[in-house]
Amino acid sequence: MADLVRSDIEAYAAAHTTPLPAALQRLHDEATRELPYPSMLSGPVVARLLQTLVAAARPRLVVEVGTYAGFSALAMAEALPPEGRIITLELDDRHADFAQRHVDASAYADRIEIVRGPALESLARLDGPFDLVFIDADKTGYPDYYEAALAKLAPDGLIVADNTLRGGDVLAPDSEGDEAIAALNDRWAGDPRVVATQLTVRDGVTILRRRQNA
Repeated sequence: MADLVRSDIEAYAAAHTTPLPAALQRLHDEATRELPYPSMLSGPVVARLLQTLVAAARPRLVVEVGTYAGFSALAMAEALPPEGRIITLELDDRHADFAQRHVDASAYADRIEIVRGPALESLARLDGPFDLVFIDADKTGYPDYYEAALAKLAPDGLIVADNTLRGGDVLAPDSEGDEAIAALNDRWAGDPRVVATQLTVRDGVTILRRRQNA
């Protein structure tokens, strides 16, 4: 998987994005050291993008598919309105344990709930409407996560999907994950139910909103 943006430009963007709070930076650094897949962390620029979307949308309920270290959930929690909460879904107990420890130590422990188990089963049990959904989990599962999220999305809700450029591999997909994301990108662009915006931020972030009357 190639770098989409020159490393010096990535570094420049990070340097010109408001620094993370100290606790969130420590979480990021610890997860990079202790968890097996540092590339799964959203990174500071995506974290600030998510915060901005939360601050603008003022969601009462954020649902995250894929907790990993809890980094993005805690980043979003900083921008929640007073009545907002986050439910984040995680299959791997090691990841959930790591995230729970950091959530418990944060100022947002009463606003973030980690739900363990297969995400589709958890999504089916959750009551909507979902005001914002962040999808950052197994790539072959994205099509099903998208449909499950859209079925319970608030009329003015947002779905945000990470890693939708796959390091550029969506141009010539040669793995099951790349093929799933490439096909989904094509589908989103023509889906009459949503308006999709594909951003070339980091590894690709797609923002989807419901069309009016869809």
